[in-house]
Amino acid sequence: MEEPNEYERRREENILRNKEILQRLQIDAASVAATRIAARSSSGSASKPKNRSVKKEPQSPLPRRKSSRLAGLPADSEVTKRKYDEEVAALEEAEKAKRMRVAGDLSFDIKQGLVDITKGARFERTFTDENVKKTTNKDLKAMRQKMMGLKLYDRHLPNDIKICPERIYYMGFHPTTDKQLIFAGDKLGTLGIFDAQSNKEDEYGNPIADISQYKVHSRSISTFAFDTVSATSLYTSSYDGSIRKFDLATGVASEVFVTDDGDAFSGVEVHDANMLYFATLDGLFGRRDLRQKRTDVWPLHGKKIGGFSTHPRAPHLLATSSLDRTLKIWDLRQVVKAPERTPWLVAEHPSRLSVSSALWSSTGSLATTSYDDTVKIFNFPDAIKWGPTSNFGTIEPDTTIPHNNQTGRWVTILRAQWQQAPPNGQQKLVIANMNRFLDIYSENGEQLAELSDENVTAVPAAVQFHPTQDWVAGGTSSGKVVLFR
Repeated sequence: MEEPNEYERRREENILRNKEILQRLQIDAASVAATRIAARSSSGSASKPKNRSVKKEPQSPLPRRKSSRLAGLPADSEVTKRKYDEEVAALEEAEKAKRMRVAGDLSFDIKQGLVDITKGARFERTFTDENVKKTTNKDLKAMRQKMMGLKLYDRHLPNDIKICPERIYYMGFHPTTDKQLIFAGDKLGTLGIFDAQSNKEDEYGNPIADISQYKVHSRSISTFAFDTVSATSLYTSSYDGSIRKFDLATGVASEVFVTDDGDAFSGVEVHDANMLYFATLDGLFGRRDLRQKRTDVWPLHGKKIGGFSTHPRAPHLLATSSLDRTLKIWDLRQVVKAPERTPWLVAEHPSRLSVSSALWSSTGSLATTSYDDTVKIFNFPDAIKWGPTSNFGTIEPDTTIPHNNQTGRWVTILRAQWQQAPPNGQQKLVIANMNRFLDIYSENGEQLAELSDENVTAVPAAVQFHPTQDWVAGGTSSGKVVLFR
């Protein structure tokens, strides 16, 4: 029993000794900190400590602890505690003053030349009447005068013509010339129709916009096309994976085609009222015979097909634009089997960035819009004579127009649109401008007009010419219409 008692006695002694050592260390540390506080305060070099707190709410910083020994003060003295409390109070007052709101106007001395106080380049016209006056070519000058003479529709301001509840994805005119009927499809699948020549009024005699809205899809309406025979039916494609035929006489929107796997449609065209062409966000292109209910589908791109178009006079010639940064021209008369079953590839053009649209004109010119900030025009006047195995390899544009196409997240992608049957055969295309203008160019890339008005307060990104009349419409991200005529 003696050995265990001796062991316990020594163990207790070691515990007591360790406690005394720890106690002395804590006292020494406190003394050193207090001394440093006094020394720094006397020399005026006290600084704000780094705030390492993880709390989100701001906290008043505390002064650093200083050594009392170095300051010549006894440990834990009243003088040390009083100095520490005074420093804490001073820092708290300083922080409170920093956070206090300053009332009234503030005036500052601005460095001379820091900014240009003249009107910025944005929202400033780059093509004016002065450019028209300097035009020496007689025919070009006449076209410019005509296009620059288009004026904003003034019966209603653009902000009063809310044709759709949400952002407009696609715009179009009904081909009739008896009325100015504007159609628009928005982000949530609503089809809006605006009759610009209506004299509709409210109960007090004030003019109101004659607008009808129809919820024909559950997701974005990507494009639409009118029946080529009677124009009484409208074919709409949507991201909800369906194509519908909307009868403008009965109001029935019948489902004419749905993909098995629910692929989102990025475009639709209709030919001779029986042949339907479509493209998807998965890079597929298809052709459906509405009479035989037969569908051919081909993988033309590895990524989204942003836009496609068939030649108006040679519908077997197909142009596709894609997120994979290419423009491709195909001949649907011949289908090859290697490496995958696809139509014959006639030509292609690689772009630095995504190609948003590709559209044939009635004379065989092809216009593309790309995120590389260009509008490119390829001229193929003999396209209708190409054979089913013509191959031009990589092609280059005949005209490249610099154009800002950086729309960002909230503005619909810009697309150049040809007037399909222009009066007097004068080919021209229109594209929206991020400065809230509408730019019109000729087939040779010469600018014809820049349409603008102070009442246009948003980018009319989705644009379209009337097929046969010099009327131009644009749709905004708030679902409103801008009309020049």
